[in-house]
Amino acid sequence: MTQKPDFSKGLLPAILQDVDTKQVLMLGYMNEAAYNKTLADGIVCFYSRSKERLWTKGESSGHTQVVKNIHLDCDQDTLLIDVVPNGPTCHTGSQSCFNTDVPFNIQQLEQTVTSSAQSNKENSYTQYLLNEGLEKITKKFGEESFEVVIGAMKSDRNEVTNETADLMYHLFVLLHALDIKFEDIEAVLAQRHQTSNNFKGERNDIDNW
Repeated sequence: MTQKPDFSKGLLPAILQDVDTKQVLMLGYMNEAAYNKTLADGIVCFYSRSKERLWTKGESSGHTQVVKNIHLDCDQDTLLIDVVPNGPTCHTGSQSCFNTDVPFNIQQLEQTVTSSAQSNKENSYTQYLLNEGLEKITKKFGEESFEVVIGAMKSDRNEVTNETADLMYHLFVLLHALDIKFEDIEAVLAQRHQTSNNFKGERNDIDNW
C-alpha cells in the first residue's frame, strides 16, 4: 500500500477479512498509533473506544489476527485488512462477528488437510497417508486419477464428480507432504493467465493456454 490513511478525520474503520475464505470477520477502529503498531507487529491492533486505549485483538483470548495485506479505500479513510485468524474472531466464539456462512472453497480443503495432519486423532486417514510416505500417497493419487478417467469414459457424471472430489483430497495430501502451498500454485496459474491474455500468436504450449 503506497498511500497512507488520512487520520485527520479521526478514528478510521478497519474491516478484518479472512485472507483465505474472504469471510468478513469484524469491524474495529484505528487511530494512527494503532495503525503503526499493527504495521510494526504484524498483528491487528485497534483503538478501543470503550477502554480508551490501544487494544491488540486477542490480547486476552489469544485469538490474534495475523496481518497479510492492508488495503485502503479511495478516500483514504477506511481500511480492509486481510488476516489469518488464530481462532474465533468474535467474543461469542463464532468465527465472524457477523455470523456469516462461507461457501466451501478449495482453501478450506487445504486447511482441513493441514489440521488433520497436526491433530492427535488415532484414526486420521490423512495422518496414515503422511506416515506411509510419498510412495503410498502418490499411489493413491494415481488410483484416484484412474477412477476419474474410468468415470469419464463411461460418461458417468456422478462418478466423475465423486472421484474428482477424492482426487482433490489426495492431491492436497500430496502437496502437504511436499510442503507446497496452494498459493504457490495460484501464483503460477495467475502468471499463465496473464501470459495467455498477452499472447498474440498460436498457442501450442500449456504455459500460454
